[in-house]
Amino acid sequence: MNPSFSTYLVNPPFGDPGLYVEIRWARRALLFDLGDNAALSPTRLLRAMDAFVSHTHMDHFIGFDRLLRIALGRGKTLRLYGPPGLIANIEGKLRGYTWNLVDGYPLTIEAREFHPRQIRTAVYRATEAFQPAEGPFEVRPEGEPFPVLVDPMFTVSATSLNHRIPSFAYVLQEKFHVNINKERLHAAGLPVGSWLKEVKQHLWDGKPDDFRFTATLYFEHRKEEREFALGELKESFVTISRGQRIAYVVDARYDKENEAKIVALAQGADVFYCEAPYLDQDADKAQERYHLTARQAGLLARKAGVRELVVFHFSPRYSGQDDLLYKEAQEEFACIGERG
Repeated sequence: MNPSFSTYLVNPPFGDPGLYVEIRWARRALLFDLGDNAALSPTRLLRAMDAFVSHTHMDHFIGFDRLLRIALGRGKTLRLYGPPGLIANIEGKLRGYTWNLVDGYPLTIEAREFHPRQIRTAVYRATEAFQPAEGPFEVRPEGEPFPVLVDPMFTVSATSLNHRIPSFAYVLQEKFHVNINKERLHAAGLPVGSWLKEVKQHLWDGKPDDFRFTATLYFEHRKEEREFALGELKESFVTISRGQRIAYVVDARYDKENEAKIVALAQGADVFYCEAPYLDQDADKAQERYHLTARQAGLLARKAGVRELVVFHFSPRYSGQDDLLYKEAQEEFACIGERG
């Protein structure tokens, strides 16, 4: 079965943190953190109009400027989600530029800032020179992880970690995975095509089996409008299985509270992207700087029962020694050696 999400790090492990998640059938993407994103083409960035910020240290937020510049004049709405302070820092960025010639540009920025008990929102429009418009306060759902974005296909949730400031870790959970059996389609004389995206969307939207819709089918030399019952298609051609789960953790020290939150967030993830700036021999330095070691990343992955661990965000002090960081993390994850 083809996964719905294709994920990769924006930069090599010594570069700025960032995770790009492509939603394969939707021409849409999600971006976790806004560090240096020069490695992403404008086309890829324009697909990522939902950006989830862990915190606004420079290496996690400097790429906001490039994203903004590329999105200007494109008729887009850029949505940002993050911890307390995000809105003030967006406004600081916007105040750093002069906007007297953008009144005809259609770009809108929406920011959602998650506090322990409430959600603060703000909107900025190029047509109004990005002057802030405060939105209504909302009540934040109790508990952690808490939902940040709820889409018919997936949910992005966050938990707040201690980095001497709140640093958000995120998990992306696909509602369920929809696979279309193309061989059965062919045997039934039905073509593949964009109409199958409609089928998937109806399923994610929770439409009932007796829901009927008209789809446009493209055959080799003709096109045809045909009505279908969703339940009949589901029974004949669709397999529904467990959805993908992707976890992303950066900038948090190893302590009991952070450990419990990370393990709960990443539990059962297909891929766990976790920072590993330090080797365990420098655990004191990691603790002092509110970061994890590679061994701690491996231990968290093992406790969370993830399928795959990807470590990144390496300290430049280990330049040329990335193999040691990978080895330490994977050995702990696999429970190899004295520390297992």
